Amino acid sequence: MLKAAGSAAALTILGGIPLDAAEAGMTPAGKRKNRKKILVIGAHPDDPETAAGGTICLLTDAGHEVVCVYLTRGEAGIPGKSHEEAAAIREKEARAACAATGARPLFMDQIDGNTEVNLIRYREMRDMIDRENPDVVITHWPVDGHRDHAICGILVLDAWRRLERRFELYYFEVMSGTQTQMFHPSDWVDITTTHDRKYKACFCHESQQLEDLMKEWHDPMERFRGLECRTTFAEAFLHHVEPVALV
Repeated sequence: MLKAAGSAAALTILGGIPLDAAEAGMTPAGKRKNRKKILVIGAHPDDPETAAGGTICLLTDAGHEVVCVYLTRGEAGIPGKSHEEAAAIREKEARAACAATGARPLFMDQIDGNTEVNLIRYREMRDMIDRENPDVVITHWPVDGHRDHAICGILVLDAWRRLERRFELYYFEVMSGTQTQMFHPSDWVDITTTHDRKYKACFCHESQQLEDLMKEWHDPMERFRGLECRTTFAEAFLHHVEPVALV
């Protein structure tokens, strides 16, 4: 949950992850204390950055490990290019964006515009998350007008359940109102200090020409979420909590 930047308490983020340098920094022995691992899983290259880029920067700045997972390589995302050509371009752009945020890229092998939900795809997502063994996963809210986004969220939700809810699960929003639908956040992260860096990372996706999209959709959304938590810019998230019956 967001704490105000001037608070005497240590800054924390989703899942109680510390952002204060003294809390998440190096110990005298040279080891990270309170270092966490976070997966940000998007359907396409640019989804993690546009939805949670400011938060990613805050996390990596505090010394945490962030992995940006891309369900597809954006194969259908460049008009006039073959799937192979587009995938090569967009993978390169995603790697540049990760360099800007300090995250590590990881690519899965579903196909942009033709993502699937079946037993094999469920197992792939579960096995990837199991191998990475994160403390927190952030992904698409499954109620989304873009089929790839909805499928990505559904696959992650199933993996969370199959892995016995051993990590904290959060959802992000993208273009709320036209893509993400009926999204009511539980957590807000003040990204005022990392806003410009977020946009630098987003603009690494040159083939997507994101300038107009960010101006029309994401900037107003970030300002509105900022108003909700009394800051200039914020990203909002929804914590997935399911009670487990005692037997």
